Amino acid sequence: MLWMAFWNSLVNLTFHLFNTYGLIELFQLDMVKLRRFLVMIQEDYRCQNPYHNAVHAADVTQAMYCYLQEPKLAETLTSCDLLLGLLAAATHDLDHPGVNQPFLIKTDHYLAALYKNSSVLENHHWKSAVGLLRESDLLSHLPTEDRLNMEERLGSLILATDISRQNDYLSEFRTHLDKGDLCLTNGGHRHFILQMALKCADICNPCRPWKLSKQWSEKVTEEFFHQGDIERKHNLEVTPLCDRQSNSVANIQIGFMAYVVEPLFVEWSRFSDTRLSQTMMSHLSLNKQGWNEGRDKQEASSSRASEEQRTPATKDSNSKVLPQGSKGS
Repeated sequence: MLWMAFWNSLVNLTFHLFNTYGLIELFQLDMVKLRRFLVMIQEDYRCQNPYHNAVHAADVTQAMYCYLQEPKLAETLTSCDLLLGLLAAATHDLDHPGVNQPFLIKTDHYLAALYKNSSVLENHHWKSAVGLLRESDLLSHLPTEDRLNMEERLGSLILATDISRQNDYLSEFRTHLDKGDLCLTNGGHRHFILQMALKCADICNPCRPWKLSKQWSEKVTEEFFHQGDIERKHNLEVTPLCDRQSNSVANIQIGFMAYVVEPLFVEWSRFSDTRLSQTMMSHLSLNKQGWNEGRDKQEASSSRASEEQRTPATKDSNSKVLPQGSKGS
């Protein structure tokens, strides 16, 4: 019930941020159309998904706002950058089916065929967002060329969240930082930083305080395991990440933090060495420790249980048992 109480947060938060940044006035947005559009977005997220739902979208939008407020971005981003950054955060997982791309491909899902097995989910999220933008007429008063350009830039941001392309973006980011050639007065560079900010916002839960981070970790693992259950039920190869019989929340999170989250946030901290970045890295370190300790305890407990099963039951060593053939006194 508590989780569902946050369900309307995506509409309220995004509307508030549009108003805070003055985007409603700057882009002459009709407030009725804007609220209708945001409600349509929220309703297009599938509430049955434990993780990829409207609450996750609101969480990512809140995180995106935090990154947009960082000095390097706040001083250089244009109103259009802000609009697209918030829209991308709010719609980045729109109509997520609760399963990953490999599942869609191996089950011959129509989306996999439509997008030729390439960034299937991200393309679907983007096209769904564009469909709602057009249906709501939110930007219909803008010149056609401007609208189309905004739709393309929105797609570029959402497509950057494809985790399979993580190393490509990270390598480019690291190269820019090594060369020191990022210039945020350059529109292309600003757009690239918006992509990196959205990527950070999308996977920043391991950088939140333990209590909150743990809840999100349990939610995403529940969704993974649900996919694995479907795969097992239909005699499909069970994705290792989604196999509840051989995996655990702790193992998944430890690997995710080590190979995906930490490398990204190390570079983000190089780019934006602020109190927020330092706090996130501190939480990440503590959460890694927490999951490692939890895994160690779980493995120790499992080891003891296995040992007890292998050890035959013995009689109480304190009981007085007469040797075979002896007579009692």
